[in-house]
Amino acid sequence: MLFLVAALLLLGVLLGAVAHAPLAFTAVAAAVIALWLGIFAARERHARRN
Repeated sequence: MLFLVAALLLLGVLLGAVAHAPLAFTAVAAAVIALWLGIFAARERHARRN
């Protein structure tokens, strides 16, 4: 839970920085986050099935 709170705080800081970042950097960062969330969701789904 603490990890999620820290991640949300970091996201809030990064959202301010994203307005000044190049579009390519923002797109790559979004893709990395989406991949991370997809892997996390797949692992959670697999853990609940077992």
